Order: sequence, then C-alpha cells, then structure tokens
Amino acid sequence: MPQKVRIALDAMGGDFGASIIVPGAALALMRHSDVEFLLFGDSTLINAQLDTHPALKAVSRVFHADIAISMDEKPSQALRRGRKSSSMWLAIDAVKRGDADVVVSAGNTGALMAMSRLNLRMMPGIDRPAIAAVWPTVRGESVVLDVGASIGGDARHLASLAIMGSAMASVLFDLERPTVGLLNIGVEEVKGVEAVRGAAELLRAMNLPQLDFIGFVEGDGIGKGAADVIVTEGFSGNIALKTAEGTARQIAEYLRSAMSRTWRSKLGYIFARGAFNALRDKMDPRKVNGGVFLGLNGVVIKSHGGTDAEGFASAVDVGYDMVRYDLLTKINQTLNRDGHALSIVPNAQEAVS
Repeated sequence: MPQKVRIALDAMGGDFGASIIVPGAALALMRHSDVEFLLFGDSTLINAQLDTHPALKAVSRVFHADIAISMDEKPSQALRRGRKSSSMWLAIDAVKRGDADVVVSAGNTGALMAMSRLNLRMMPGIDRPAIAAVWPTVRGESVVLDVGASIGGDARHLASLAIMGSAMASVLFDLERPTVGLLNIGVEEVKGVEAVRGAAELLRAMNLPQLDFIGFVEGDGIGKGAADVIVTEGFSGNIALKTAEGTARQIAEYLRSAMSRTWRSKLGYIFARGAFNALRDKMDPRKVNGGVFLGLNGVVIKSHGGTDAEGFASAVDVGYDMVRYDLLTKINQTLNRDGHALSIVPNAQEAVS
C-alpha cells in the first residue's frame, strides 16, 4: 500500500471545469489527509482556484495543458485532437507512468473511455472495459455493471463483468465473497437470451471462491438489493441507470408538491422533517457519484459531468477506496493473473449446449 494516495485530476473536465473540480478536491482532502493531487489543465484557472484553498494547494502539483476535451466531442475526434496534449490524456498518462495511483475526470465519457483504453490497455483475460456504479438499495448498496461502456456481449464478457464487479464489491463493502446475480427477464433457468444463459453456465462451471453466484435477478431486484453485484451489458445497464435516476427525481418532485399543497401538509412536513431529510440524503445522486472503469491496467473514475463540488468529492472518495484497498490486485487474483479463469469454458455456444 502506498503511504500517500496520488490522485490525478482532469481539472478541465465536466460542465464547469476547475471551478468545481478544485473545490471538490478540497472537500475530499478534508476526508482523506493521506492524499496528493496532480491537477492537469489551464494552470492559470487552476491556480486561481487553488489560491482560495491553501490546504489543498499545499498537497497539489499543477501541470499545464493547452487542450480541454469538450463534452460533446466524439471519441475519435477527441483522440485526434487531444492525444498526448489534453488535460484528460495527461491525467490518464500519469497513472500509466506511475506518477499517480488513480485518475478522476468529470469529462466526456466516450473520450475518457477511448483514451483510457488506448493508454492503459486491458487486463489479461478482459476483452472490453466496463463502467461499474454503486447503486442505493433497500439493503444498503450494490455494484451494478456495465452501465454504459459497451453495448452487447457474449457469455464470456458477462462472466468477466461478474469477476470485476465482485472484486469491486469486496473492496467497497468489505465482503469476503460477494453475491452476484445476472440481470434477466425472469429467474427461471430457461429465461433470457443465449448470452445471459451462457454466462450463468460459465459462472457455475468456474465455481470461483471469490464470489457467490446466485443466478438470475429481475429488474426490481436491483433496488431490493437482491445481490451485492448485478451484472448486465451496457445497453440495458445504462437504461436501468437513467430510469432509476429519473424515478428518483420524479418521486422527489411528487413529495415537494404534496408537502406544499395545503397548510396541513406543510405542518406535517415540519413534524416529519427528519425522515424527509434522511430520504433526501438516501436519494441524493451526489452521494453515489463516481463510476469505475473496470478491466483496465489502471484505476479510472468517471464523475457526472454536471455534478457540484460535493458530488465530485464523492467520485474522488471512490477512487481513493479503489486504490487504498487494492482493486486491481483483487481482480487479477480472481482472474488467476493471466486470465485463465475465463478460459475454462471457451465460448458462449459451448456454455449453453
């Protein structure tokens, strides 16, 4: 374990750039005194923000970058324009060089994924990266992946998501053997597309000691906390994520409307204020901000682009935990270091035959 967790920040990323990134880092520093920050971007803008946060400035180094990747750039365009010179690329490269332990960016998701994959490369045995999110449930929290890195995937890909997700859950939730479920349209063995059924057979065949595969989980099982890790491919995972976020905002709006309708409802709110505040905190997306890019030879954290300083600090918190509790080593151990764990059953067709 490193004595200090060195965190590289793409200070130009997101909708608001350094005006949110720097205050967010200052909040994270208050929670983790054993960190150092490397900030990449427009040095003039970054230093102006650091001047208002002297404690952060004392543990930070600033590296100037002329190019900032915009939120609407296509990944291919971002690579052509910002490879080796943008704040995003340089922050990722700091992890590759060993100057930083983790990179956190609120920037363009597609560009961040493309640059991370090109620069850091994939782990042995992993074909494609995934984005893993922490999901609030009635039991506590679960890890859900993939929530948007790539669309589709065969049985082997889904099995690799299960391995990576279980390693992340063991880090975040201090679990020796996290439960893992495959998202499906039913819990019966005959339900679902071939890739999902094949992944179930593959996970049973591997019988890995680091995870407890419990079978299929339906959509309502995510919020119930049916498993510590819920596995799906990126298309359905992203839809599930956006649906949950929209539903949370919808419920919050319903509550605000109901509580302000009459004087009696306003009085009721006063008496139940503590309960409503607890509900608001539970549903606050800032508290679970920070998607983890899994499958790479390095730790990359994606923050929501439109978050505030508190939300960005939460993303930094996730990155800190992934480094401090050695996520990459746990994934490699489960993969048997050379990816051998995923080669027990060679392909999806054999897994379901």
